[in-house]
Amino acid sequence: MTIWYNFTWWVFYEVREKMNLEVRATAVRAASTMSYEELVDKIGAEWERGRNNAIRAVNIEYVQTKWRIGRYIVEFEQHGSARAKYGTGLIDRLAHDLTARHGRGFSRSKLIYARLFYIAFPKSATLSHLLSWSHYLEILKVSDPLGQKFYALECARSNWGVRELRRQIGSSLYERYALSRDKEGVLKLAQHGAEPATPTETLREPFVFEFTGINPVKRYTKKTLEERLCSRLQDFMLELGKGFAFVGRQYKMLIGASQFKVDLVFYNWYLKCFVLIDLKRKGVTHKDIGQKNLFLNYFAAEMSAPGDNPPIGIVLGSIRDQVVVEYAMRGITNRIFVSRYQLYLPDKEQLRRELAYAIEAEEGKKRANKRKTI
Repeated sequence: MTIWYNFTWWVFYEVREKMNLEVRATAVRAASTMSYEELVDKIGAEWERGRNNAIRAVNIEYVQTKWRIGRYIVEFEQHGSARAKYGTGLIDRLAHDLTARHGRGFSRSKLIYARLFYIAFPKSATLSHLLSWSHYLEILKVSDPLGQKFYALECARSNWGVRELRRQIGSSLYERYALSRDKEGVLKLAQHGAEPATPTETLREPFVFEFTGINPVKRYTKKTLEERLCSRLQDFMLELGKGFAFVGRQYKMLIGASQFKVDLVFYNWYLKCFVLIDLKRKGVTHKDIGQKNLFLNYFAAEMSAPGDNPPIGIVLGSIRDQVVVEYAMRGITNRIFVSRYQLYLPDKEQLRRELAYAIEAEEGKKRANKRKTI
């Protein structure tokens, strides 16, 4: 047994030494052919990689530390005798005593946010290592628990920076998505985020283009709106949603003897289809919908590749007459959607009231249908 063990160890040692010699020889050969510029690039790349890994590791531990601090506070509060002893002054006393013992970093507001953090995300496994504490601070400012979960999921999936996250919260992205869904859809939105499996799941009501800087009170042209959207293409695509790739602006099509133009053309790799967007300064008419149907037929026949899904048409106007849209869409099999846009951030409270009303109306319909079946 001892002989076999020694032999095995000797084989392992010889193989390892041979591999080390080969690695060192490869490194020497690479170094002998390396230019000074390549040396600078390699050292710089290694430095960036190490620094990013260190920042990521520190961020993960910092977020976990905040979560644990919040858990300690909440668990202490929930202990009956301790809560009675310290009452509502617990945070103030903690801030005073911890600052005296450890210095800065334990202000009242920081302890409050740590406590809210644990309440919002009581399971540490649900925390994303892709989000920094700055991300979570923005998310904690959202009052709706379902909205908090939605923004955490979407932020991690879409790799939003803090600025992008702040903008999406400010534009009430969650409420605008939720308004186009039933109650089960709203719960799914919070649990899984916005998963664009169907065209309707990419839409929101309304689209918000406040980043264009256009004053909605003053007169502006459709051309101005289009130019501003294209000049802020990254913000525009962020507002459109996931999976959009820009194809072209004022895209020309020769249909028969006539030439037509689509305002904006995108391709969505989630939906695997072209998305044709037309902008309207005011309301959307039946002619706009008919023209969009023509464009979709052309793209389906001439532009879509094998395996692509049928193209989608979106007509954006500042006003939408639902009755006109409903009658204009009858008999059309192409996927055309009419949505409203606005040039200012929406009123959050109004959106929340509309969402609550929509959910209550849906529940009322279900109760009425249930009574009919009894």
